[in-house]
Amino acid sequence: MLNLSLYSFQLFCYCWIILALLTFVVLFFVQQPYGRHARKGFGPMIDNKIGWIIMEAISPIVFNLFFFTGKVPFTSIHWIYFGLYNFHYINRSFIFPLRIKTKGKKMPISIVLAAIFFNSVNGFVNGYYASNFQYSKTSVFLMIVGCTLFILGFYINNKSDHLLIQLRKENPNEYKIPRGFLFEKITCPNYFGEIIEWLGFFFITFNIASFSFLIWTAANLIPRARDHHKWYMKQFSDYPKNRKIIIPFIF
Repeated sequence: MLNLSLYSFQLFCYCWIILALLTFVVLFFVQQPYGRHARKGFGPMIDNKIGWIIMEAISPIVFNLFFFTGKVPFTSIHWIYFGLYNFHYINRSFIFPLRIKTKGKKMPISIVLAAIFFNSVNGFVNGYYASNFQYSKTSVFLMIVGCTLFILGFYINNKSDHLLIQLRKENPNEYKIPRGFLFEKITCPNYFGEIIEWLGFFFITFNIASFSFLIWTAANLIPRARDHHKWYMKQFSDYPKNRKIIIPFIF
């Protein structure tokens, strides 16, 4: 296994964060071609459920590989880190794709490969940090705030996904305007919830690895939420004009 110094690891993470910021800029000009934005020209396609499971499951696999092959003794914070990370990805990798009501939908293999790359690096930096470097003591206050935000974010994400899935229960390939819950305030509360989740995760763990995860989550989801918002505005003439994109009352 790798034997990186803290300096080398932090340098890698800073480069990873810079790549996230560059990706954030690029995604404001290039739509990610899957889901409602799927289009030809990005290579061979794969069933969207299979593609989703493959590209998401790699993250906990890599995370756990490095988590259990480190050198520092585990404390309670390590097991909280382990539990929350895997809790999210069990839902995201297996439960969510089996719940979605889609029929015959495909995504480009190129998107799956790009997601595998991101999830592999993300799993590595979080798993490696957790098991190879000592945690600085996190305050009880930050732990409470972090756990509260993580639970709240998961609830918002899961509740929003449930409402979107129910909209397509009768006709899997028909899009409708989402109503109720935070959909009355923003177009993408599911993405908003996921960002809150990883903000909470960062407060709990308070390290460069979890911070890079938070930055990457926002860099990926904010431009995609903007694309969703523009799509709804174009598709539905009665789409509520007062809805923000991803942050209530702000953006």
